[in-house]
Amino acid sequence: MRVFNCIARTILAVIAGIIPLICQAKVTLPSIFADHMVLQQNTKIRIWGWADPWENATVTVSWSKEKFSIKGDANASWHFFVDTPAAGGPYAITVKSAGESYSIQNIMVGEVWICAGQSNMEWSAKHGVKDALQELPTAKSQQIRLYKMQKRGTPQRQADVKGTWSVCDSASLYNFSAVGYFFGKNLRQNLDTPVGLIDMAWGGSYIESWIPDELVELYPNTRQSAKTIPPSNHWPAHAGYIYNAMVSPIIDFKFAGVIWYQGESNTHFPSAYRQLQTMMIEHWRRETQSTFPFYYVQIAPFVYKNDSTGLQGAYVREQQAATLDMPKTGIVVITDQVDNLQDVHPAYKSEVGKRLAGYALAEHYGAKTGHHKSPSLSKSETKGNKIIITLKNVSDKGLEFRNNEIKEIFIAGQDRKFIEGKARIIGKNQLEIWSDQINRPVAARFAFSNAPSPTLFDKSGLPVAPFRTDDW
Repeated sequence: MRVFNCIARTILAVIAGIIPLICQAKVTLPSIFADHMVLQQNTKIRIWGWADPWENATVTVSWSKEKFSIKGDANASWHFFVDTPAAGGPYAITVKSAGESYSIQNIMVGEVWICAGQSNMEWSAKHGVKDALQELPTAKSQQIRLYKMQKRGTPQRQADVKGTWSVCDSASLYNFSAVGYFFGKNLRQNLDTPVGLIDMAWGGSYIESWIPDELVELYPNTRQSAKTIPPSNHWPAHAGYIYNAMVSPIIDFKFAGVIWYQGESNTHFPSAYRQLQTMMIEHWRRETQSTFPFYYVQIAPFVYKNDSTGLQGAYVREQQAATLDMPKTGIVVITDQVDNLQDVHPAYKSEVGKRLAGYALAEHYGAKTGHHKSPSLSKSETKGNKIIITLKNVSDKGLEFRNNEIKEIFIAGQDRKFIEGKARIIGKNQLEIWSDQINRPVAARFAFSNAPSPTLFDKSGLPVAPFRTDDW
């Protein structure tokens, strides 16, 4: 009897040990698949997750009659692909297995955009963005969904992120990217479709952190830029850390495009910025197997106190503009959107988001919403004592110096010393620059400094992009 009781206790102990394992056996999805999410419309999306290798389960999506049988592989992961319908909802995703059944509810199908970068993308009503604070009382919309991702940087690639989807309202918007929100609001108003916004910004971050470190190490210039990043307790000061922990885990989540606002931190080594931004875009596109649109903000005027040249910000803007040679890229100029040149965070973001949306609506969605490109330098030529500047992307309305005030125009002779110049608009897309002190001009610059306050605009309302005709 004593032997029987011992055997019985052993069997019961084994069963007791197995039951928790059975109960713990779960089919899980990444955190980005959650209540209130938005899925990209009219495309094939990847749904993935994890399950014990012996776990058999089914997944159904309410917009389709198809059932998907799943089973964890040797790495305890699974995935399948499914087509999404045109914009609409709400829908659900349901997971059923022997041990459990649960659903993700209130899913909308529409347009999904990633909002990435540093503090000027991250800044929200919580940080004092004035127009975001004004927006809070009327922000509630079932058609705009916000995914706020927690910050994390790691030396190794991660499988998941931490974050929460919310219906847009005053509470969820309070700590959400203001630029991202105003971008999404404009898309929503013009496209009449649900919009999902993913906020993965990190204030103070360097672009190197958003790129796999093995890529940054490939070239001397990018390698040197990464080496000169000062250590910090506030953001990852290592190449690849943000990519590993925040980008890579959701790179398979289907999205329409990316808006990007970053560059202030990289004024420490501007000559590498074009190569780094090109590298980042190329890699993200390679990972998604898609040439998705990438629209970005040229950094705003600001007095960088540790820059004795007064030009590091100007060089970064120039490097940013050079990335436009990549397909499906666009740049938004905001030299007119600064309320305080001593503050690296302009207090208003609605116009920035609106200009980004104007680019997306025109270039990606084919909507006619007005002029969306700032005029920029096309060519220059010297005629006598004047330099003739020809601009591209000028609207039919032409150019103007606001309040007839000519500012931020400089000209140099063969001594390469720039002095303040005079200017006159001589056609829809041309102006001439001269100085009574220079008989043989060699180069001209417009708004080419860290903290310019230019007055040259397209009459459509967009500022002319800073430029220089030299390469000194």
